[in-house]
Amino acid sequence: MAIAEKLQGWRDAASEIELDQIDWEEPGTWPALVKSGLMILAVLLTALLGYIFVVKAQLDGLNSAEGEELALRAEFQAKAFEAANLAALRDQMAEMNQMFGALVSQLPSDTEVPGLLEDITAIGSSNGLEFNSIELQEEILQEFYIELPIDILVTGTYHDLGSFVSGISGLPRIVTLHDFEMLPVESRPGVMQMSIMAKTYRYKEEG
Repeated sequence: MAIAEKLQGWRDAASEIELDQIDWEEPGTWPALVKSGLMILAVLLTALLGYIFVVKAQLDGLNSAEGEELALRAEFQAKAFEAANLAALRDQMAEMNQMFGALVSQLPSDTEVPGLLEDITAIGSSNGLEFNSIELQEEILQEFYIELPIDILVTGTYHDLGSFVSGISGLPRIVTLHDFEMLPVESRPGVMQMSIMAKTYRYKEEG
């Protein structure tokens, strides 16, 4: 009841105030309601400006710090995982180096290429094939290795040609087969001619 009476009193006081009768140059003569209203407005304005220039900037800084904290935590966890698994990673690296060395050892050196051609020829001859041609092509330079293409043209039965391909795949050196084509020899029933490209590889040493 008392609050309602106070509100009603403020309404009555506000209705009695005429702005054109207030002497704005003499604050001491202003009605109490005007003074209270201006004070409340000043407090609200001060609070708004304080939020804009102080609190908001601090909140932005806090959000930025929280984001940086999350990034640092993720980085710490990654490094902690690496540190905890360092021994295993070293073992894996040693195993990879060993595997790489084994693969490199299967790549022929320059002096071994003629021997490789002899091995391919021997496999073909042992399977009853006739070599029309076997020619080493120009080297193809890649980023970490060098390709050595070998064009092969042989004649024989389908079974003998299959045994020839299987024999090349079983060589101790790395040899891959590409672009093969088989055509029947019209004058020789059951005999086919096969053209195929064999590729061996040589490790490109640094420097």
